[in-house]
Amino acid sequence: QLQLVESGGGLVQPGGSLRLSCTASRLNDYAIGWFRQAPGQEREAVSCISSRDTSTYYADSVKGRFTISRDNAQNTVYLQMNSLKPEDTAVYYCAASSKVFVTTRYADYNYWGQGTQVTVSS
Repeated sequence: QLQLVESGGGLVQPGGSLRLSCTASRLNDYAIGWFRQAPGQEREAVSCISSRDTSTYYADSVKGRFTISRDNAQNTVYLQMNSLKPEDTAVYYCAASSKVFVTTRYADYNYWGQGTQVTVSS
């Protein structure tokens, strides 16, 4: 069983930045995805990274603003979020997929964190 722990959420003004972290005892063998869910909306894939850091995915809505990276030595995956907008407000979840390659399919993810709230508001 893999337990994922997210951190780094909070309240930020539009145009600001946050860095989310996702840690677990062993992440090296998993592709990691960041998903978000706003009230009344479906959970959507924001960004994903393969297990060997060879490929990434970004939703069109965050391209050029968000950057996903991983430090396998630290068993941590990061999501750097810049130029935040009010529409980025959501609960952000990290998830681990044993498929190791980049995937945005919800069903491909075996383990989920508890989520961290990101609120972008003035």
